[in-house]
Amino acid sequence: MTVTLRPGVPADLMAVGALHHRSRVAAYSAFLPPEALSDPSPEMMGLWWTERWGWERDDHALTVAERDGGLAGFSYVGPDDEGDPSTGILHAIHLDPAERGRGVGRALMVDALATMRTRSWRRAVLWVLRDNAHARRFYERGGWAPTGVVREDWIGSSPTPQLRYARDL
Repeated sequence: MTVTLRPGVPADLMAVGALHHRSRVAAYSAFLPPEALSDPSPEMMGLWWTERWGWERDDHALTVAERDGGLAGFSYVGPDDEGDPSTGILHAIHLDPAERGRGVGRALMVDALATMRTRSWRRAVLWVLRDNAHARRFYERGGWAPTGVVREDWIGSSPTPQLRYARDL
């Protein structure tokens, strides 16, 4: 029942995509319509992660969490997408829905912050969906705070306002 963390490898990417899909559906279904969450499919998410990793593997870090040989969650960090060389961005923490509340997310966050520190970043940022109260509480308990910056993105045909959070490393 122990969770282990390890660097992600290309062979993980299809499973990461499928978990990402399950995580999104479970986390966002309270505030997004089902049609917004049905596409892309788990397979398409895996192909998206495979393509993304191909472009970003040199300056990003994928960490996977495993429990009993199965994928329990993952995190993904990289340089800030706004070009600040002293800042890293936590692009994602996603969990298998059965792992919610079992400490996997916290372990992935601690690991992601440690990875950012080893890259000499002094500040960390992330984007979180405004309506995802559970995730916002999770990050706030981890020392993150909203910066006041808002952007709007889309999941399927649904607009999704996002809040930028930050914390010192």
